Amino acid sequence: MSALAARMRKLRAEAGKVDGLMPKVPAPSGLANFLAAAVAPQNTRPASAASLATANRTLSPELRRLLQRHAQLKHGPSTLVSSDREVPGVEIAPGLRYTEEFADWLNPPAVIDATFARMEPVHHYRLLHFDTETTGLAGGTGTRAFMIGAADWIDGRFRIRQLVLTTMAAETAMLRTFAEWLSADTVLVSYNGKCYDAPLLATRYRLARLANPLAGLGHLDLLHPVRRHWKHQWENCRLATAERQLLGVVREDDLPGSEAPAAWLTYLRGGSARNLRRVAAHNAQDLKSLAGVLLHMAGSSATPG
Repeated sequence: MSALAARMRKLRAEAGKVDGLMPKVPAPSGLANFLAAAVAPQNTRPASAASLATANRTLSPELRRLLQRHAQLKHGPSTLVSSDREVPGVEIAPGLRYTEEFADWLNPPAVIDATFARMEPVHHYRLLHFDTETTGLAGGTGTRAFMIGAADWIDGRFRIRQLVLTTMAAETAMLRTFAEWLSADTVLVSYNGKCYDAPLLATRYRLARLANPLAGLGHLDLLHPVRRHWKHQWENCRLATAERQLLGVVREDDLPGSEAPAAWLTYLRGGSARNLRRVAAHNAQDLKSLAGVLLHMAGSSATPG
């Protein structure tokens, strides 16, 4: 007999000791079936407080922990309550917030030399820098973007737009709105967007039964040329390293990207929006750094290896 089978037989035997409360169950197909049987009463009469106390004393600590964990999973996480629920922007659809701001950030030439990325020169008005904040870093169909940031130059100023979900039901509205920002001649600018952001959004568009507006667009992913030129000089080639080394940007009170999922899920459960606002600030700085790294590399003498 395997150790797991012996353990399950012991737990079933212990469960059967509580007369009137814990039935003797047949061999279950899994732990979930066993727990369901263990907590089910044999008859319709409610158990008395005394019998419940007796049951609690009779069960082993291990079985009690299993039953408590089962109850926690069944009821789900508790709802948080916070008075700080302010998410910046205007609600353009139920559960979808939109923000737009302009910054005096750099002065791009009319035509940007993109040969460092093995691309043809491109007019700066065609560029759309974009970055997503998501519910996880693993990707896959269970990961969704709860924030999409995009930036471009309009009349010499850097425009930053952001879409933020405050309910999961607004995802389709967010995807439709982002699609409206793209045109057939748009050239995307990202940092690892070819491997992460673009495929993730393609999946979300497919699940929403919408056409993928990113398909077929030019895409300038800055991670790859940065790696080709500086991978042997820097400790890593993350965007935070590139912006510090090339632009002198040092972030203060920045919320790490790994904490973004928790910030959004906390807000959905009724918690504070403070960290969600920090995620938005982090996203906006990412967009500015994308533009800065792009112009630095376009104007430098670095050539791809």
